[in-house]
Amino acid sequence: MRVGRSMLAAVAAATVISFIPAAPAQAAVDIADQLAAIPGMTVSEQSPPAAGFRFFFLTYRQPVDHTNPAGQTFEQRLQLLHRGVDRPMVLHTTGYDMPEFAFRAEPTALVDGNQISVEQRFFDPSRPNPANWSKLDIWQAATDHHRITQALKTIYNRKWISTGASKGGMTSVYHRRFYPRDVDGVVAYVAPNDAVNTEDRAYDDFFASVGSTPVCQDSLEAIQHEALSRRTDMVNRYEALARVNGWTFTRVFGTADKAFETATLDLAWTFWQYSLESACGTVPPVTASSDAIFAFYDDVIGLGFYADQGILPYAPYFYQAATQLGWPQPKFRYLQDLLHYPNLYVANSSLPVELRSKHDPWPMSDVDRWVTKTASQMLFVYGSNDPWGAEPFHPSNKDSYTYTAPGWNHGSNISRLTPADAAAARATVLRWAGVSATVTTQQRSALDLRNPDLERRPL
Repeated sequence: MRVGRSMLAAVAAATVISFIPAAPAQAAVDIADQLAAIPGMTVSEQSPPAAGFRFFFLTYRQPVDHTNPAGQTFEQRLQLLHRGVDRPMVLHTTGYDMPEFAFRAEPTALVDGNQISVEQRFFDPSRPNPANWSKLDIWQAATDHHRITQALKTIYNRKWISTGASKGGMTSVYHRRFYPRDVDGVVAYVAPNDAVNTEDRAYDDFFASVGSTPVCQDSLEAIQHEALSRRTDMVNRYEALARVNGWTFTRVFGTADKAFETATLDLAWTFWQYSLESACGTVPPVTASSDAIFAFYDDVIGLGFYADQGILPYAPYFYQAATQLGWPQPKFRYLQDLLHYPNLYVANSSLPVELRSKHDPWPMSDVDRWVTKTASQMLFVYGSNDPWGAEPFHPSNKDSYTYTAPGWNHGSNISRLTPADAAAARATVLRWAGVSATVTTQQRSALDLRNPDLERRPL
């Protein structure tokens, strides 16, 4: 064989290289330093919540308008639970504010993974100043999550699963709709799907059939009617409670009377959202004292929520509901003779006047069509007694699934499903995450006892 000059040179070079001592291995770069090297990221390590984990508060600089990346920016808060770069990553979309304690969402515990939890744009302090509220929409928020995903994939390059509950679950769906390749699967808990905002018969049907018997819902409707029949007594107590707590009603509802009527419309909904049928015995009879009825109201719905101090922090949710997400509007026929404020049960009623806006029906119909016809790797969990599940997502048959927890409420998750459904759902999540075994229980106590998706007031 004829040996060319270039081959001889290559052999000589290889011979020389073989006598050069191997360079010492470089020390691994600490995860905190890797995070800090991401442009726009700030890093603050917190006390480790459990052995084998590191915990960080982060901020990430985001454009207010992703169509104008050179324009105004804001700092979006995140928290990171670091398990290891060799583990999957779970993107937890809160839909609301960011919890300030370490926790694991259910998929994170299932796959023994890392978790990045994101505060929704415009929830304080992840809010631009000044705030152009027209930039609070599902595409802008999805693009926030896309940029975070792309930035962190430079470090965490294993499988990604996104998850969230309630509005957080909706947020996971919207992110997947606009950026379907960012994650390998979505686990959305109790996520409403108001595809046609003007069609709300599903909610009236829900209240007509919820529970094993009609007795509980009948009792709730009766106590709502009785409370409005005693409006003066109830509002006097509400105003006294407001004075004690320093609550005001000037920014949103204007008066305690209007706030109390809103709370009354919410009562049965909130009872089923948070309680189980076993709590039906706590509903007072219509012969109960005004003090007892008022105390029941406060226990179930938390009357402080309807004061300015309670409801204004949720203005970003109500703005999104008013403009794009839609809102449930049962007919409340059993209360019509006692209502003072027409068309009160709408999203704009829970906003300051300057933020009230026109609804655009197109985004939700678009998302609904996409989930039904095109989406893949989507897993939805609902509770049979949760009013928010009256209008659910209906995913395609492309490796996508819906499960319902019997008798459960807005806190439904995979662990609340029937054993067969729970096993199937867990297997799906593990498959999407590329792991073959569930996490051991030795580290659960420190991280899994608190669930921020339940502690924040959903929707």
